[in-house]
Amino acid sequence: VEYQVEKQLNIRNKAELEAYGVQNFIEKCKENVFQYEQDWREMTERIGFWVNLDDAYITLSNDYIESVWWVLRQAWDKGLLYQGHKVQPYCYRCGTTLASHEVALGYQEVSDPSIFVRFRLKDRENTYLLVWTTTPWTLPSNVAVAVGEDYDYVAVEEPNGQYLILAKECLPNLFGDEPPKIVENYKGTDLQDWEYEPLFDSGEHAERSHYVVTGDFVTTTEGSGLVHIAPAFGQDDYDIGQKYNLPLVQLVGADGKFVAAVKEPWAGEYVKDADPQIIENLDGRGLLFKAAEYTHQYPFCWRCDNPLLYYARVSWFIRTTAIRDQMHQHNQEINWYPEHIKDGRFGNWLENNIDWGLSRERYWGTPLPVWVCDDCGHQHCVGSIAELKELGIDVPDDIELHRPYVDDVALTCEQCNGTMHRVQDVIDCWFDSGCAHTAQWHYPFENKELFEQAYPADFISEAIDQTRGWFYSLLATGTLLYDKPAYKNCLCLELILAGDGQKMSKSKGNTVDPWTILNEQGADALRWYMFTATTPWTPRAFKIDGIDEALKKFMGTLQNVYSFFVMYANLEGVDVLKDAPPIAERAVVDRWIMSRLHTLIDNVRDEMENYHLTNAPRAIEAFVDDLSNWYVRRTRDRFWGAEAGPDKQAAYATLYEVLVTVAKLAAPFVPFLSDELYRNLVGSLDTDAPLSVHLAGYPVADTSLKDAQLESDMAFIRDVIRMGHAARNRSGIKTRQPLAEITLGGLSDAEKATVNRLAELVHDELNVKEITFTEDMDAFAQVTLKPNFRVLGPKYGKGVQAIAKALATADAMQTKTELETAGSLQVEAAGEIYTVDASEIDVQTQNREGFFVEVDARKFVALSTELTHGLVLEGLAREFVNKIQNMRKEADFNVSDRIKLSLTDASPLADEAFRVHQAYILRETLTIEVADALSEKAFTVAQKLNDESATLSVEQV
Repeated sequence: VEYQVEKQLNIRNKAELEAYGVQNFIEKCKENVFQYEQDWREMTERIGFWVNLDDAYITLSNDYIESVWWVLRQAWDKGLLYQGHKVQPYCYRCGTTLASHEVALGYQEVSDPSIFVRFRLKDRENTYLLVWTTTPWTLPSNVAVAVGEDYDYVAVEEPNGQYLILAKECLPNLFGDEPPKIVENYKGTDLQDWEYEPLFDSGEHAERSHYVVTGDFVTTTEGSGLVHIAPAFGQDDYDIGQKYNLPLVQLVGADGKFVAAVKEPWAGEYVKDADPQIIENLDGRGLLFKAAEYTHQYPFCWRCDNPLLYYARVSWFIRTTAIRDQMHQHNQEINWYPEHIKDGRFGNWLENNIDWGLSRERYWGTPLPVWVCDDCGHQHCVGSIAELKELGIDVPDDIELHRPYVDDVALTCEQCNGTMHRVQDVIDCWFDSGCAHTAQWHYPFENKELFEQAYPADFISEAIDQTRGWFYSLLATGTLLYDKPAYKNCLCLELILAGDGQKMSKSKGNTVDPWTILNEQGADALRWYMFTATTPWTPRAFKIDGIDEALKKFMGTLQNVYSFFVMYANLEGVDVLKDAPPIAERAVVDRWIMSRLHTLIDNVRDEMENYHLTNAPRAIEAFVDDLSNWYVRRTRDRFWGAEAGPDKQAAYATLYEVLVTVAKLAAPFVPFLSDELYRNLVGSLDTDAPLSVHLAGYPVADTSLKDAQLESDMAFIRDVIRMGHAARNRSGIKTRQPLAEITLGGLSDAEKATVNRLAELVHDELNVKEITFTEDMDAFAQVTLKPNFRVLGPKYGKGVQAIAKALATADAMQTKTELETAGSLQVEAAGEIYTVDASEIDVQTQNREGFFVEVDARKFVALSTELTHGLVLEGLAREFVNKIQNMRKEADFNVSDRIKLSLTDASPLADEAFRVHQAYILRETLTIEVADALSEKAFTVAQKLNDESATLSVEQV
């Protein structure tokens, strides 16, 4: 917020902000907070995000801030809120420190100077310490050099007669395969206390400086094994400075520039800009050994995108290290999705936990409620507005808790009766958001019952980077306050990438405007795509055609089924809630789809309860595909053309119940489509039902309607039919052409019984007259097994011929089944046993004349393709029906329109087929009259019917 306002006002630094006026700035910040509220409201409502925007909590409200003050008071009372002097990441532009989790949000890859510098030793002629650094700007503040106690160090002689001291292990990296001569060996402890000459004049210090110390943070994996120490600019440096009482040389101001007291040309320069000058200075004095570029990850300010400096500052901290073990324990109580985040990314973050840098030297935000006495230095943390008024001097009744208003409140010191003023800092905004579990309810000042009902939250969800942000702040504050996790489940979201897999960026031109998608494809299509494309915690390349597929594959299919139901129900005038037979008495396909539905309900509920938000909608999508491409296709004739009666009523009732239940199941995923379907289906029929699908209860499975055996049987019969369709496709014979027989082989007795029970489905779907069984495929096709010589030759050499002979005499079908089941085969040939993989054997199936065979593992189907005269006529009759139905659509007739038909110029066989099967053709096409000629408005097409022809004319009655 501050940064946006600063840009708006063209404010470049704190001095300009203070000149503008803190109060004016704070009022602008308030305006900015609500600047995009309407945009967010419109997007939230359009996308179907189910929240009450009129009762949202706002972190800038007095109630929220007061609760945060109460949280801080609890930390104060427990000794967990304290003031300290530490090296912290600091933004010179914003003029404030950042907490570790904020730093983690802003790493970028940068190139910095990598230099090796000679530090001249005192009392050792021509001998130098070789020191590595990637921050040349810190060298003027150098006060020591650190070595590792147990590392091996050497002195090497340079061609110019000078000597360099460095870690022995670093020689190859610096000198390659031709290292210089080693003239002396040391341990790190041998070098301790050796003094060297300062690189630059850093002024007079009371403390001893510029000598060698030891530190356990020194490594030899890169650099020289000697580390330059500047306690003002690094935590390790600061800690070792405290250990050895080194001076804190602070030559850089809060603005990130060298102070004017620096006696070098870079006085007043921004530190990063001074690097080239410092390097040039060292080089000119013969102290630069080597310079290069070093590419690494470096933290940038998440507010203003400027590089951070590590800077010794006095700040306020939350002692989270004191509750580290409790946070670890509570992390184990949380269900993480994906699971590996618990002990991986988040667990590692907790393991490396440091105290939370809380204070910010800024203006907008929750003020730190700590007052300090001007006289005795006593500190007090205020925990409520009531306490502020009790202790404060002339506190307004309507006091606003923001700066600068709260800055004007003075307290009376309870220690010395002096005057206390508030510390000028505000707190980390992530601490604000981390108190949401408590502050949104204005707890503990009110809403005790609501708070206790809501804590801990059932689940939270945010982007994966919040493992170091909101996820952490919620856990830390929950542990600090209540010694409980603040949430039970955490669903992590990964990045949404551009279609090419790259990060979306305006500069790259690969961003997507969500409003374009919402206006063109709609919110439901976008939601369904986001739910089903990948798991939420997997990075996804965002592709528009994926949304189009969601529209077509799921939403389009569901809407087509709904349209089919509504169209025929309205045409027939069916009351779907009246006189439907019990489900147990309905057709097998009705009982099957109802079993599938209630199995789906259990499946979806289980997936949702386990936060598998991709599996649940995928299961719904698979069901809708079954509903459309199997149930509706297999029962279409029961809706239209069938006589009124229990079976027809059962079909309508079944499809109605399924559609209403699917609308309820899909409601969390596609809220708009689901509500439209529900209202249209239920609203006009059941006045007592809830008005919206979102007010209806979520479906609960009726276990009495689940029939696992029926579902298994139907899956098996559909697989048989799939194989039959595959054989038909390879034969080139349309499904509209009836065939005499299909033979099934390799089935168990139970499977044969299933086929017999569901034989009608096989007859209708494959358009065959008879179903027979066999155990012998040889009458229908010949299976041959041949070794892949190109692969097996190098593997078994001469043994390949023996394998070929063994395969030639084996039971081909049994061997093929074993190969497909196990993936490999043990072949005994010429006294040897050979292991052959499925990919190493070429399996060929040659159809016998008059048959087309499809083989799948142990079972096969064989279609008889011989066409008798009667079958040909029946096939042509079905062609007539197909052509006439298409003509009805092209002529834009209504589904219920009756028509007149004229047939002319028919080839002899076509004419015979029409005469023989006329009753069937007329019934299927709603034709009530065949005339020699029709009126001029008739729709006429010369049709091709397989190899026959005829001219057809149709006209509405």
